Amino acid sequence: MLHRLFSTLAIISGISITQSANAADMTPGETFTDCDHCPEMVVVPPGEFTMGSERGEFVLNETRPETPVHKRTIRHAFAAGKTEVTNAQFGMFLAATGYRPSAACSKWLGQVDFFGGNWMDPDYGRPPTENEPVVCVSWHDAKAFTTWLSGRTGERYRLLSEAEWEYVARDGTQSTWAWGEDAGLACKTGNVFDLSGAQTDYAKEHSSWEPVNCDDGFGRVAPVGSFPANGFGLHDLGGNVWEWNEDCSLWLYDEEDINEEPNQVTGHCDLRSVKGGSWFSMISRHRPAFRGRDPETLASHIFGFRVARDLEQ
Repeated sequence: MLHRLFSTLAIISGISITQSANAADMTPGETFTDCDHCPEMVVVPPGEFTMGSERGEFVLNETRPETPVHKRTIRHAFAAGKTEVTNAQFGMFLAATGYRPSAACSKWLGQVDFFGGNWMDPDYGRPPTENEPVVCVSWHDAKAFTTWLSGRTGERYRLLSEAEWEYVARDGTQSTWAWGEDAGLACKTGNVFDLSGAQTDYAKEHSSWEPVNCDDGFGRVAPVGSFPANGFGLHDLGGNVWEWNEDCSLWLYDEEDINEEPNQVTGHCDLRSVKGGSWFSMISRHRPAFRGRDPETLASHIFGFRVARDLEQ
């Protein structure tokens, strides 16, 4: 539990650095950690996939396109976090650095509304646990974590690009969802807004969309890794919490972007990419192609992140 977390952080924050993973010796699906208590990483091979869809959605008074549909090539192997970053890992970062994360968190109350919570008080109706994904973190908070992790390990940690994220989330498929065309199969692979979720007081008061007709056993957030890994060896890409990506989100994809590189800007970015859906999202938002686009300063009780790490210098 988090109330025990800070009693051990003095020990944990003095982590010992282990030998860094050697890309030349690694195979797809292999797991490693670069230091004690660091995120467990999985080697992702290069490959090609078709990004986007013709579907699109209408979100908060705007049309959210997912076009043009185009081919992307992931040119280089990279490592992705096996799970989303946990409360314990984020707490370790704060204890080691004194960094001050977002102090105001938002939740859906018929519209986005700030309720004043934070990562240790995300309004679950109970304290969050160490092995649940950290939430109420902005894109800046996620980036600060990767910067610290890079310094601790001597390796380049970062967020996944939007293309890398969709590549691993699709898991070699081109179906509507990674698990296929039947929305009712969602509960086999992730924590989504389901029959259990619809029974919470929060959902009864604030959701205007129907739950998917299955039951994953969790009314709100789930501990990371509670569901089977996909073919890449990664958990929770669809559901649990939304995941911040590196990209400054483009309204339409640039067809000249044909690889895994994120769309970068100098200075402030109005909207950052966020993908994957959450335990409270309508099922269509769990499609790998769906494009979340939110202010980089936004912290939400359904937003977290996953880290990536370069394997080639």
